[in-house]
Amino acid sequence: MTTTTHQRTTILEVAREAGASKTSVSRYFSDERERLSPSMQTRIAAAARRLGYRPNQMARSLKGGHSGLIGMLVADIRNPFSVAVMHGVEQACRERGLSLMVCNTDNDPAQEREHLALLASYQVEGLVINAAGSPDRELQALVEEGIPLVLLDRELSDVGAEVVGLDNARAIDLALDHLQAQGYGDLLYLSEPPEQASPRQVRLTRFLQGVAALGLAGEVHCQPLMERDALQRAIGDFLARPGTLPRALLCANGNATLAATRALQALGARLGETGLMGIDELDWCELVTPGITTLAQPTAAIGRAAVACLMRRREADDRTTPARRVHFQASLIPRGSTRG
Repeated sequence: MTTTTHQRTTILEVAREAGASKTSVSRYFSDERERLSPSMQTRIAAAARRLGYRPNQMARSLKGGHSGLIGMLVADIRNPFSVAVMHGVEQACRERGLSLMVCNTDNDPAQEREHLALLASYQVEGLVINAAGSPDRELQALVEEGIPLVLLDRELSDVGAEVVGLDNARAIDLALDHLQAQGYGDLLYLSEPPEQASPRQVRLTRFLQGVAALGLAGEVHCQPLMERDALQRAIGDFLARPGTLPRALLCANGNATLAATRALQALGARLGETGLMGIDELDWCELVTPGITTLAQPTAAIGRAAVACLMRRREADDRTTPARRVHFQASLIPRGSTRG
């Protein structure tokens, strides 16, 4: 058996093929191409094409001090919100001639620290961070090294970085106003455990404040969503308890909305009679009869804003400028699940 080893064509081989110096070939594949005569450029291009030469973009970029890479750390790449925002980030990077390198932490703080070290080793020009744990020390060290950071959705109190995400308090206000206007007076708020995610904490706090201010009845159920039996029991108990006020479920994110929908279907609840509303607009929400009311996040705009903040911070090269909070507003998409 014969094994063929394919070796990468070198710049020296291109130089020999073109009858040019190695320096001339280097200039051709850099920002100094205009220093070469048109005939020299033609010869080098033809030689590179014949040999199938591809320049090592990483090595060339690092030599010039710019990697052209933006790093993105995602807490859970399966989360529809993360995927949608990532698309906005990638589009904004591509428009600027940058490449996006994504690492998924699966909500594991240890994995998060490893990925941060990996991204830093690639000399990324900026980082978009959707934190899983509390890597404050590691992130602040990167800030002090001059690497621009943007915190996506989840804030970290000890990191001097821009924060881009939803106006979570206003989103809950909008949800409560809508549910009250539709006649629902007894609400169950469903969320994953809020301890490690600042948006969950803000949304939960605002819910408790809001139901008190509006004179609504409200209770909270926070648990890992994979515990389906426990969730179904909690929703069943909520719907079965005595009382005449129309009841509704408010879900803190898309994952909670999906889990609640499954539980309500298993319980035989009729949507609308039992209200259901979720933060995050997902493709399937309009397909479940009679349609699920949602608060849509402007995910593309959030992703693009994160990159814009990174570039502004990078170009300013000023670590003393106060970090900003860029908050976007949710949009109400009413459907039959909250017709009361």
